Amino acid sequence: MLITYLRITINDQRITVMFKDLKIIELASVLAGPSVGQFFAELGAEVIKIENLKTGGDVTRSWKSAGEKTDDRSAYFCSVNWGKKSVAVDLTSQEGKAKVLHLVSDADVVIASYKPGDAEKLGVAYEQLKTKNERLIYGQITGYGSDDPRVGYDAVIQAESGFMFMNGEPGGRSLKMPVAMVDVLAGHQLKEGLLIALLHRERTGLGGFVEVSLIQTALASLANQASNYLVAGKKPAKQGSAHPNIAPYGDVFATADNKELLLAIGNDKQFRDFCELLGDVQLSARASFATNEARVTNRLVLHELLGALIQIKNSAELLPALHAKKIPAGLIQRVEKALELPQARRLILEEEGLRGLRTFVAEFKDIPVFEVRLKAPPKLNDDGIII
Repeated sequence: MLITYLRITINDQRITVMFKDLKIIELASVLAGPSVGQFFAELGAEVIKIENLKTGGDVTRSWKSAGEKTDDRSAYFCSVNWGKKSVAVDLTSQEGKAKVLHLVSDADVVIASYKPGDAEKLGVAYEQLKTKNERLIYGQITGYGSDDPRVGYDAVIQAESGFMFMNGEPGGRSLKMPVAMVDVLAGHQLKEGLLIALLHRERTGLGGFVEVSLIQTALASLANQASNYLVAGKKPAKQGSAHPNIAPYGDVFATADNKELLLAIGNDKQFRDFCELLGDVQLSARASFATNEARVTNRLVLHELLGALIQIKNSAELLPALHAKKIPAGLIQRVEKALELPQARRLILEEEGLRGLRTFVAEFKDIPVFEVRLKAPPKLNDDGIII
């Protein structure tokens, strides 16, 4: 078994660093591929990020917001590059190619995100590398698949896959989501594929090739919006944050103290309890609101009636009451406030004056997994090698 686990004893408890001795070579940049690299780093793997020496490394090192004062580790770069080593090479040179082949010769996984055809030109495609290492697992992210030469960028994929068309207020302009969610989801898809490949290798001793495209990731993530069309013939359209299948779900209301309250009521009992809490039991008894189907049909009228009841309530009193009755609701708050939540504490990373977030959030019972203390994201070529 090639994957070995580091056992640590802390207070008489054996702790597992799950991917100790796993070696990952990251030939990927921007967000999707590097997020997979950080996942492995968080679980103890050695992750070596190969960067382009001629262009200044991962392009996100230069993606700085207005007025941002950082070194070559921009805030964006720091989102998915914790715990890695950086080796800068020129893959068009014999020396650079030799360094990468040396690193790959005993690696477990390669993560790549080249345009179709580029990896072959540089000599780092799967078919070329597996001759150096038959146990190698090669994970590749493309925009549209290996047979389509187009460059894949999250924003364009959001546009083409229907997400932007759905996102926004009725009659308003189409909007991109403020996070590159297709990249994030593609990273998760590739993680799943690589874990399957690692399990296959444990059983057979053989490596393999895993590919994930951004466009298929986006389409697979349309979830109920796709099935609304495929099953019910309903064409998804803009409707703000309101849910097409449930009401009131995603609806936002103003409270007396000018807070924005979002409701996520998912069944008839929750709606009855909510109306009782608001002091209008008869509202839930009306035929036009008694069932979810009726509420979806009459959601505009319902929104007005609920808005009038909620706007006289103070959020400091209303929210605890909602939580006490197990009615799903929350206040809309800024990102900085969200990062102060108690659930965020174990996710916050801090080293060398930099802060970031873990990408892997699972917690285990009966599987003691040790959380590795990650190094800060590397400066370009922090770990240059000599062979």
